[in-house]
Amino acid sequence: MGVCIDDVAARAQVSTATVSRALRGLPRVSDATRAKVLEVAEAMGYVPSPSASGLATGRTKTVGVLVPFVDRWYFGHAIEGIDQVLRDHGYNLLLFSLGGYVHGQKRSFTKSMVRKQIDALLVLSLGLSDEELYQLHHTDIPLLSVGGPVEGCPGVYIDDIAATTAAMDHLIGLGHRKIGYLHGGVEDQRNFRVPALRTVAFEAAMDRAGLEVLPDWSVPGDFTVADGVRAAAQIFDSPAGLPTAIFCGSDEMALGLMFEAQRRGIRIPEELSVVGIDDHDFSAPAGLTTIAQSPWEHGRTAARMLLAELRGTADSVQDTTMPFELVVRTSTAPPSR
Repeated sequence: MGVCIDDVAARAQVSTATVSRALRGLPRVSDATRAKVLEVAEAMGYVPSPSASGLATGRTKTVGVLVPFVDRWYFGHAIEGIDQVLRDHGYNLLLFSLGGYVHGQKRSFTKSMVRKQIDALLVLSLGLSDEELYQLHHTDIPLLSVGGPVEGCPGVYIDDIAATTAAMDHLIGLGHRKIGYLHGGVEDQRNFRVPALRTVAFEAAMDRAGLEVLPDWSVPGDFTVADGVRAAAQIFDSPAGLPTAIFCGSDEMALGLMFEAQRRGIRIPEELSVVGIDDHDFSAPAGLTTIAQSPWEHGRTAARMLLAELRGTADSVQDTTMPFELVVRTSTAPPSR
């Protein structure tokens, strides 16, 4: 049976996290402790990766990025921003895609990350279980979330409560009182907090304005154009009739809704106002009013913070609230009298 990290930690009389940090050249390990760990590891023949270079350099120059999807607008742009910063600094990006949210299954990405010896991890809008967080913190890999809060690690994201409130204030300020909502599905809200935060803000805005949230006008989607079409059809066919405005939890759902409205001859904004969140690449050509955010810049900011942490800069990784902006286009107007 081969030598494991626990064997090295026991002989060096330090924690396994300290061994991991020492071998990967991470900060906050004294020179004496690092030298002792390296000496013990070499004497025991312990090699933390398929390549022995890990002992020589202490770094793999690789940052892991964990995503639930790679084909969604936000994730794709965030990955692009991360990759640009990493390449500029001589780092590689190792992508861990779950191919969607995994339910009721044990995910193996944590052990895989440890085996491949990444230097740090970025988590894109995905909730981690207590066991997964424990394993990652146990190896002392710097963690940072992008796109939404992830319990157990700092993150880079917009204030979704404030962003949703801005969208609702715009609709209510125009005079809309019959407002529908396309929101994340149950599984989305179970796996990451952004959809739930937007739902809380939507309901709070309706309550402050003394408006009723009708179940027929509050429909779950899956943050895709196709699901926007499906959810829109459900609202348009509801016994409650047509609302005068609909807030969508993403631009992709909003675009799908606009396609379905056009197919049915529902005029936007004369009969129906639509607001989204993101500022998707197709939102400006479609005339969609939206809450604009920049996932590309979110990714760049997060990558810069992680690299600073790896360089040993104090308090490099911390919660960072990114800016957003209400962009008013032609999809919103006062309700017809």
